[in-house]
Amino acid sequence: MTLSIRNQLPGTVTEVRPGGVMATVKVRLDGGQDLTSAITLDAVEQLGLAPGTAVRALVKSTEVSIATSRDEGLSIRNQFPGAVTHLELGTVMATVKVTMAGGELTAAITKDAAADLGLFVGSDVIALIKATEVALATV
Repeated sequence: MTLSIRNQLPGTVTEVRPGGVMATVKVRLDGGQDLTSAITLDAVEQLGLAPGTAVRALVKSTEVSIATSRDEGLSIRNQFPGAVTHLELGTVMATVKVTMAGGELTAAITKDAAADLGLFVGSDVIALIKATEVALATV
């Protein structure tokens, strides 16, 4: 299956924590970072997720935010340090490619946000992804 989702990060499930309707799934990415996904219990069962399951974490580029420094006062579980390796400024939107340990993330942010953050190729940044915006696929 080919997908239009740019961010497809390979990893292995390390923990599944079920709740009433949803579950949090911890994934160790191939680059060594830990990622959290919040998905339905039905999805956990349908995918057969358990520790050791190989998965791809799927995140649309519009769901990746960029910060110029780490902020511990956020509810966002997934915070990946990296560096801007490509910056494309459009009329309204910007595409930011961030290289991090073990891979790359693409973020689609407004051109104004890119300017306000002072982004440039080589900028040290943190890519932020809410756990509820991470889909999982088995491989």
